[in-house]
Amino acid sequence: MANITKEDVIEFIANMSVLDLSELIKELEDKFGVSAAAPIAVQAAPAGEAAAPAEEEKTEFDVVLTGFGDKKIQVIKVIRSITGLGLKDAKELVDNVPRRVKEAVSKEEAEDIKRQLEEAGGSVEIK
Repeated sequence: MANITKEDVIEFIANMSVLDLSELIKELEDKFGVSAAAPIAVQAAPAGEAAAPAEEEKTEFDVVLTGFGDKKIQVIKVIRSITGLGLKDAKELVDNVPRRVKEAVSKEEAEDIKRQLEEAGGSVEIK
């Protein structure tokens, strides 16, 4: 194996597309059982005051395939068209439900993906 320096790795990452970098981060998180999310500091409420939870409207949604019914092949075809996965990877995703199909997508895109998968015979949750 060639001598690869930290600078080589940094240069390689700097030239990746955002989508490829996102997928790389997810794969590293899965492989090493870690999260790249920044830790959130929790501040105690002053004495005598109740902490009011801030209601934020969710803007990113995950689409999770929960089943495929009796139309597995049709669901695999839709998974391939949505994700761009190859046949083997799409089949593996369908075989191992529940699995995320897409992460951090807009509500409209999540609803569209759900509609496509349900039309093909799959069952879907949006989280």
